[in-house]
Amino acid sequence: MAGVIQTTVRRSMPASLLLRVRHRSPGLANGLVGGALAAGLGLAAFTVLVMLLWVSSPYPDSGPGGALHVAAALWLLAHGAELVRVDTLSGAPAPMGVPPLLLAVVPVWLLHRAARDTAEGGARDNAPLMPGRTAWAGVVLGYLAVAAPAALYAAGGALRPSWAWTALCVPLVALVAAGTGVWTAYGRPSGPLEQVLGAVLPRGARHLVLGPDGRPGVAARAAAAGATVLVAGGAVVLTVSLGWHFGETRRTFGRLTEGWSGWLAVLLLCVTLLPNAAVWAAAYALGPGFLLGTGVAVTPLGARAAPLLPPFPLLAAVPDPGAGTALHGTVVALPLTAGVVVGWFVGRGSVTGGGRFGVWTTGRTAGAAAFAAGLCGVLMALLAGLAGGPLGTAALARFGPVGWQVGLATAVWLGLTAAATALTVRAWRLRRSHRRGERRADRVVAPRRRPALPRPPQRERLPRGTWFKRKPGRSAPVPAPVAADEPYLLLDDDGDDRAHGAPDDLRDLRDGTDPFGLRPRPEPLDDLPTASPPAAPGDTEPRPPG
Repeated sequence: MAGVIQTTVRRSMPASLLLRVRHRSPGLANGLVGGALAAGLGLAAFTVLVMLLWVSSPYPDSGPGGALHVAAALWLLAHGAELVRVDTLSGAPAPMGVPPLLLAVVPVWLLHRAARDTAEGGARDNAPLMPGRTAWAGVVLGYLAVAAPAALYAAGGALRPSWAWTALCVPLVALVAAGTGVWTAYGRPSGPLEQVLGAVLPRGARHLVLGPDGRPGVAARAAAAGATVLVAGGAVVLTVSLGWHFGETRRTFGRLTEGWSGWLAVLLLCVTLLPNAAVWAAAYALGPGFLLGTGVAVTPLGARAAPLLPPFPLLAAVPDPGAGTALHGTVVALPLTAGVVVGWFVGRGSVTGGGRFGVWTTGRTAGAAAFAAGLCGVLMALLAGLAGGPLGTAALARFGPVGWQVGLATAVWLGLTAAATALTVRAWRLRRSHRRGERRADRVVAPRRRPALPRPPQRERLPRGTWFKRKPGRSAPVPAPVAADEPYLLLDDDGDDRAHGAPDDLRDLRDGTDPFGLRPRPEPLDDLPTASPPAAPGDTEPRPPG
């Protein structure tokens, strides 16, 4: 046995597998830890909030175990999962599916940060990125590994999660939020989005959406601006209505609870539901309005009475029952303003951001405005669907705006207004540019040459798959021309890559050869005598050279 060669000794199977996983999948373990940490932090935040309200409550209905069950259920509700309340007066379980949109920011932000930090590896600028699929899968699996026990624990409380909605919403939120985090770490490449749109859109619409003339980017920015204007305008409409019904809003606090702890709890609930109420107000201004129960619609044309509504401060902003007045009709200024904003973005982009084809034609501009209005309608339909849901059975089975109605109304309102505004802005900017050209036709301005500045070192990235890979034409850096009178750029792309990764360059540096192509600095001559220091006063003998 003494003559056995060391290289023939094989490791055991578990040790070999552990070593293989450790060396080949460093990002998977980090992703699992990051996803589990994101879920744990979200649960901890909800637990602290609920426990503070439970401790400050003068008449708690349950013990600390019940408060922990409520915290886990609220965490699942923030993902969009529907809850079921079992302790009703009638004994029949009642669903509760209105997720506070402000609470949804907590899990989404934690997932986004966990995925981004995992993909970046927590290293400095010169370190390579983790593989995108590995980081994405690790974060999602780690998050779901904590979400599953939390859902099982919440099932033992008074608010129990619906298993169908939990199995759908929690993984979907984890996939989307983690995907955006990895996408951000890789510099937001357009490859994944183009592949998804190319697979989903029909053949006739692919050229309109994925054309090389800059329309998708301009339309996306315009749609985001339009949705922001609608939601912000809805918040303004909500504030005005709450001020108009200030007396009723103040009285609802006394009807619901007593003491400062109860008022604080109701106030926190109103704050978490403010984004929902802003979306409801935007749906009201668009025309479809919202539902306060089955068959009880509230629109600018009129509102019906809803006798089953509880006294809640935000519900005090609902218009009084009856036919709409001219004051209610003034809310149509909100979709008109949003359409003007969308059209202004598209009209400006048709002249300044036309891509490789220069200035857009009128048909291209109108098509881009219509496409931006459609994107804004999709965004508003998604927000309206998330802002509403059931609050019970029978009459309260439908509560909030209807998503498809809000999306269709948004596309119609903004499509007509944005197209007219975009064409007007395009014509005005073109006319102004032509006038400037006529005034300065005799003046020839030499093209400005930007000074050559050293560029920061680029991050080395691992070879990525199809989903996280930029196009060669877009991602490849174009070297800037160097004039004869400009200094040579030491931080070149090729030189930076060679200096960081190739061992041959280190040998070149030791041999005296510069890998950047510059001449080596001449070494000081050793045989030349060095200057002796000046003699001090009174010295008679010359000092040896230092």
